[in-house]
Amino acid sequence: MKIAILIVAAGRGTRAGTERPKQWEPLAGARVIDWTLRLFRELSEAAQIMIALHPDDMAKFSAPPGIDVTAGGATRADSVRAGLEAITASTLGRDCTHVLIHDVARPCTSRALIDRVLEALRGGAQAAAPALPVTDALWTGADGRVTGMQDRSGLYRAQTPQGFDLHAILEAHRAHPGDAADDVAVARAAGLDVVIVPGDDSNLKITYPPDFARAEALLRGSMDIRIGSGYDVHRFGPGDHVTLCGVAVPHARGLQGHSDADVGLHALCDAIYGALAEGDIGRHFPPSDAKWKGAESHVFLRHAVALTKEKGFSISNLDVTLVCEEPKIGPHSAAMRAALAEMTGLEMGRVSVKATTSERLGFTGREEGIAAMASVLLVTG
Repeated sequence: MKIAILIVAAGRGTRAGTERPKQWEPLAGARVIDWTLRLFRELSEAAQIMIALHPDDMAKFSAPPGIDVTAGGATRADSVRAGLEAITASTLGRDCTHVLIHDVARPCTSRALIDRVLEALRGGAQAAAPALPVTDALWTGADGRVTGMQDRSGLYRAQTPQGFDLHAILEAHRAHPGDAADDVAVARAAGLDVVIVPGDDSNLKITYPPDFARAEALLRGSMDIRIGSGYDVHRFGPGDHVTLCGVAVPHARGLQGHSDADVGLHALCDAIYGALAEGDIGRHFPPSDAKWKGAESHVFLRHAVALTKEKGFSISNLDVTLVCEEPKIGPHSAAMRAALAEMTGLEMGRVSVKATTSERLGFTGREEGIAAMASVLLVTG
């Protein structure tokens, strides 16, 4: 069984009360869509992940590696059909036998729930969907008053991801007129038998403003947090400036190194690589390789940032401390922070650059070189 994933993300989400569609809103250090993508990027069974986006959002979204994008339609059913057509027409999707269709606004789905849907499909089900029995009393109402009661027997609250035989649900969507509440409705209209698997209370769909706080609390509880530290030293040599945190600072001597000897960026790269358990800067850019001779160190930092995203993390904040007697760092710290913010994509409030002396002690006190220490916090998403 080869699985394709279709994430429906073309809606405008007006009930959420946000300036942007809810999938682009920040949530627990990332965006809603980033959390939802993370669920399925970690799914080894997924042969392809397709996102159906609103046409207006196509140019705004930079798809991570391994993620495909197609334009959705005017209704949810239109978007799902477009996504299914794109999957079956693609090189990766044409060999898929089944598909999981998921709402982008459900970022808190558990792996256990996904496994329950997959297990039903492996067992031969044409379609399987998670749901929770309705346990609360149900009323009908009008004008703010109760007008009657509704029997809750046999009623369920539907969730996603909903799993299907890929070609059966595509044919069902091709034949379905108009919109539908979900893909189970389309499947049943086509005569497909749908198996109910247990849903999960935490698998909430962000619909209204308070839902963001609930989702954030759930995600914070399962967030992967990494802390990294880095340290680097470069000696002084001939030159008329030093490059520190991406900024050229006038000085009577320069720093010696295989690259541009930016001790601040080197320490920061090591902090990021350390948090990712990816060794140090020398592992990725060995000084024995002549092509890095004289290289500007922003190349190294941009690589570390890209690797962070590739592994599903984002940088929450960073802090660099430069240790030297001269040159004076204070007049240049704002420019250094701005340079680091640009390289990492962080806002200035998450970037710190500061300096200290070693009270004339040691090699930095003797003005033989400059040392740097860096710390970084990475969070999932």
